[in-house]
Amino acid sequence: MVKPRKFRVEFRKNRSTRCRSGNLTRTVDGDLEAAGDQATSERISGKGDLTRKRTVTAEKESGDHTDGLTAESATAGDGRGRVLNVHGLESHVQADDGRVVRCTMRRLLRTVATDQRHPLAAGDWVRVRVGGDDEGTIQAIEPRHTSLSRDSRGRRHVIVANVDQMIIVGSAALPAVKPGLIDRLLVAAEAAGIRPVICINKVDLVAAASLVPLAGVFARMGYPVILCSTVTGMGITRLRAELAGRVTAVIGQSGVGKSSLLNAIDPELNLTVAEVSRDNEKGRHTTTTARLVPHRLGGWFVDTPGVRQFQPWQLVPAEVPSAFRDLRPIANLCRFPDCTHDHESGCAVKDAVADGLLDTRRWESCRHLAAGDEPGEDEE
Repeated sequence: MVKPRKFRVEFRKNRSTRCRSGNLTRTVDGDLEAAGDQATSERISGKGDLTRKRTVTAEKESGDHTDGLTAESATAGDGRGRVLNVHGLESHVQADDGRVVRCTMRRLLRTVATDQRHPLAAGDWVRVRVGGDDEGTIQAIEPRHTSLSRDSRGRRHVIVANVDQMIIVGSAALPAVKPGLIDRLLVAAEAAGIRPVICINKVDLVAAASLVPLAGVFARMGYPVILCSTVTGMGITRLRAELAGRVTAVIGQSGVGKSSLLNAIDPELNLTVAEVSRDNEKGRHTTTTARLVPHRLGGWFVDTPGVRQFQPWQLVPAEVPSAFRDLRPIANLCRFPDCTHDHESGCAVKDAVADGLLDTRRWESCRHLAAGDEPGEDEE
């Protein structure tokens, strides 16, 4: 067992209030007699900025110390629970005894300065102190063994935590499939150590032969590719086999039929669905926050809101080719070890593209990700 380590962490800048009112001069000028009611001295601590910090313990060292953050007042009597969903400052947690408890977080967890947009995510394991009326307080957040994160205006947005696999859902039509978005989600899954499964829904709307080139590219790399239709029932049986006994995040753009697929797999879920807009062929949000849902196959779904753009969190350009399974073995044959596969001579990746051994679109997707480019038309 890894011994917990202590860290000195800062609080958010707006956590502390001013020690005295900022309009003292105007108050005295307006009423001279009010000066007698004001404090004649003020204590100034010699610690300075140290007063805005706190010592916490974390079970593993990472770039973000709230990954496994433990408050000092957490006790052995606190129960363990799993976060089902997060709504602002409140969240629903399923305790060990099966009760669903509405919880808030301790102020320490909410105010520690981190690069995360929110310290809590669906799927997190937490320590909960339960009070009356099925309400409680989250005292600590246990370390995550996996987490799917994306960049959100320079901050880390953890979409879901502690999942075994991720089903990347696209649609053959209405809306059209976005291969670039699938590439970015695959890169995020590879970086997080999450098993990806690619699901192309609504195959009843197009000729099956038109999907062979796209599905073949991903299948040759070893990714499970499932063609599905909730209308004809195609692929649903195989999808059930992939989900049995696992915690699975379901992610994709709006309108691809994520909720419809989950209803087809387990009709008892009865999730809300909506039709795609005929004007712009874009879906309507029926899922507004990631939520953990148990299903009858002995596992859990994490139903996530639709995504239109996806920028993986803290992507290192030099590590991007290693996340592309088809580029990885060829990149080792390049003339230069730091080859960017863009303009260098003796690039084995470019030679493979020219010879038709490597998909051109995948090579361009790798280049755009490594360069930090914004998502293109096939990704948004």
